[in-house]
Amino acid sequence: MNTLAITIMGAAGKMGRRIMEKLSQEDFKLFLCEKGEGGIQYLLTKGLQPVSQEEAVPQSDFVIMAIPDRNLEEVSREVVPLMKRGSTMLYLDATVPYFGNVMLRDDCTFVAAHPCHPPLFGEEERPEAQRDFFGGIAKQDVVIALIQGEEEKFTIAWEICAKIFAPVRKIHRISLEQMAILEPILAEVVAVPAIYLIKEAIDEAVKRGVPEEAALSFMLGHVRIDLAVLLGGADIEFSDACKVALKKGYELLFRPDWKKVFEPEIAKSIALEMMQK
Repeated sequence: MNTLAITIMGAAGKMGRRIMEKLSQEDFKLFLCEKGEGGIQYLLTKGLQPVSQEEAVPQSDFVIMAIPDRNLEEVSREVVPLMKRGSTMLYLDATVPYFGNVMLRDDCTFVAAHPCHPPLFGEEERPEAQRDFFGGIAKQDVVIALIQGEEEKFTIAWEICAKIFAPVRKIHRISLEQMAILEPILAEVVAVPAIYLIKEAIDEAVKRGVPEEAALSFMLGHVRIDLAVLLGGADIEFSDACKVALKKGYELLFRPDWKKVFEPEIAKSIALEMMQK
């Protein structure tokens, strides 16, 4: 493991910097690729030497695509032909690899992985860990999928992901299709609008005269209980009145056919729209 040569594409980006920080603590040989002028200057000011992909990728056992999703198709067509036989590429999201047209090669291994981020009902004691929403300080889980290639190389990718996203509680192996269901569908198409609805409801309560601080405090406390009952394993039940309100609210707020968001064309349309931007 520690003798691996690893290229980080987009090394000066947000994710690239996090990966670089984690892997620089190991004995890997790192190649830092960055095309943006601002990113290149950032690396130079840190005393780090950026390397062209033409120089780095052919020497690398592992290539990490820490670049914006909208660029993955184009960059994959530049980078994959440069990869040496038997090397591995890691994507940090499943949407474009699953629905897009990224380049693959039969003699290389391709893996996708994504952090789950620190859970709402975590067991962190340090204040900085409690305020860590992305991971890196607080413990988190990771999902990982083999797109194609060798199990042996997949195992190495698994170990590298454990370092990239450390501290890690558990890594869940799933399929690429299942990862695309988790994001964008579960995490973004469903969860974000649902939470946005809560925010709009708080704003409406304030508009109707409820003090903002009271409305926010009341809602956050009750949402925590609700999530604990439904998802957090709390040994409590909703009250009879809440069950009546749940039924009425569900009928008023949700369309009967809302689960059609899980159909593949929804996620595919999101991926295509994102890549066109």
